[in-house]
Amino acid sequence: MRIFKKLSFWVSIAGVMAFGNSTDEKNNIEVYQKCHSAVVNITATTLRRDFFFDIIPQRGVGSGAIIRSDGYIVTNDHVIGDAQNVEVTLHDKTTLPAKVVGTDPSTDLAVLKINPPTRMSVLDYNLGSLNVGQKVLAIGNPFGLGGSLSVGIISSLGRDIRTPSEGLLKDVIQTDAAINPGNSGGPLLDSAGKLIGINAQIVSKSGGNEGIGFAINGKTVKKIVDQLIQFGRVTRPELGLYGVGLDQRVLAYLKIPKEAGVMVTQIMKGEAANRSGLKAATKELIVGFYRIPIDGDVIVQLDDVAVGSLRDIRDFLSEKKVGDSVRVQFYRNRKLETVTIVLREASEKRILDQSA
Repeated sequence: MRIFKKLSFWVSIAGVMAFGNSTDEKNNIEVYQKCHSAVVNITATTLRRDFFFDIIPQRGVGSGAIIRSDGYIVTNDHVIGDAQNVEVTLHDKTTLPAKVVGTDPSTDLAVLKINPPTRMSVLDYNLGSLNVGQKVLAIGNPFGLGGSLSVGIISSLGRDIRTPSEGLLKDVIQTDAAINPGNSGGPLLDSAGKLIGINAQIVSKSGGNEGIGFAINGKTVKKIVDQLIQFGRVTRPELGLYGVGLDQRVLAYLKIPKEAGVMVTQIMKGEAANRSGLKAATKELIVGFYRIPIDGDVIVQLDDVAVGSLRDIRDFLSEKKVGDSVRVQFYRNRKLETVTIVLREASEKRILDQSA
């Protein structure tokens, strides 16, 4: 029996030696060989002044994915930040200056453009359905170590996370593939080498990989990137107002029977809220160290969604598009009213005088 076990062990070893890499290993190798040349390292240099007002360059590193052969690259907005100089290093160590085509802090995405010396390898999207447990691969520049591959699975789908600019990202992919600082902006790939997401964030107490990473879904990436390339910006709907969230205590004082609401404090001239007839507060109630607006419209619901802060309103609008109609429920003089607003594109317009 003992001789048989030894024989089985050596047969197993001989089988591995005879057949080489396993099927899964072969897939890893094939995806890397196919895709690594379409992944770049990004160096963003920001000029800062030190204590003595001397200009000090600060460099950050990240990753990017080539999505068009004429030199368009997608990465994270937080990789670029407010950098004065951006450089891209290709897989063959060629370093090229990059132009920032457009950024979208709300989704933490940005598009760069380089002038490639030759036709470039690109990553194709997989916009189909994904499954928890599905194998994924990440290629990037962790800690400045360009061309690094890590492998894992999709741990969860449909996650919601906040971007560094406090935007709400929906339908985010959670993965246990090793993602570290420097991987940001790099691609998350499926076993066919198709782009299913852009790696963006990790949950970590140590600052490094702990098995919980998040990638922006490829569907979101394509939608935002297409707009950035075409327009240099992303068109979004806006109500055209500012407000202050009120809790139940303040609303009870105002005799409004709700747990939360948003008091309109400012309205943008020419925007949707201005055209709808909504009114901003013109008076304040001083309570301790706080000034509370008291005589404007109090928005409590958009369509069927209750709102209690400007973040709630922004999150609601993130699912809408220009031209959509929204039913706004609000209290005016303690009376519940409803108005339907057609959403307009957000624009930089001056605030209408509150007394108007």
